[in-house]
Amino acid sequence: MTVTEDLSIISLISQASVLVQLVMGLLAALSLVSWYWIFRKWFQIRSARVKTDSFERDFWSGGDLNALFQTATATRHESGGMERVFESGYREFTKLRAKSHDHGAVIDGARRAMRATYQREVDDLEAHLAFLASVGSVSPYIGLLGTVWGIMNAFRGLSNVSSATLAQVAPGIAEALVATAIGLFAAIPAVVAYNRFAHDIDRIGIRLESFMEEFTNILQRHLR
Repeated sequence: MTVTEDLSIISLISQASVLVQLVMGLLAALSLVSWYWIFRKWFQIRSARVKTDSFERDFWSGGDLNALFQTATATRHESGGMERVFESGYREFTKLRAKSHDHGAVIDGARRAMRATYQREVDDLEAHLAFLASVGSVSPYIGLLGTVWGIMNAFRGLSNVSSATLAQVAPGIAEALVATAIGLFAAIPAVVAYNRFAHDIDRIGIRLESFMEEFTNILQRHLR
């Protein structure tokens, strides 16, 4: 068998010790799961942004609030976060306005309803981001564990050899370093995706909070 064949990636993985292979398998599984959530979160955040843009255009086009509310109620399971915030706030507003003449209590009730819906929407967008953060921070150390163990085995194998050469040491060290490479392969996309998604969710959250304040002012003008 040639040196090139001995140092191919598949050969290095197959010839690694059991612990190093387990570390590589764990890292490969973490990488696959993180890529699954990266794509899921990308589509979810993109959909939330598109639906938010669409509802903002409809809301600020000067349409009737009752008509917007009926549309939001009919399409609740397909609407975006801002539309659900509007729906919950306007529903609570109309309910309290029919029961109470205290304008402050009506506005506070609508604001609390919108705040609760806002929190649910943000929590839903942030779901599984902690997993990406964990993969990004832990994977290099898991890979390093496999590397340290593999290097220890490589040098232990040389204990019975009178004169060690680079050709004898290289395969064992290369097997160990593959674990670190897989750990970085799992960690880097997870960290990049986490930072990007956290930024995008913060931007959407700011837009929802701004909408709640502006919509509260509109409701106050309706009471007057």
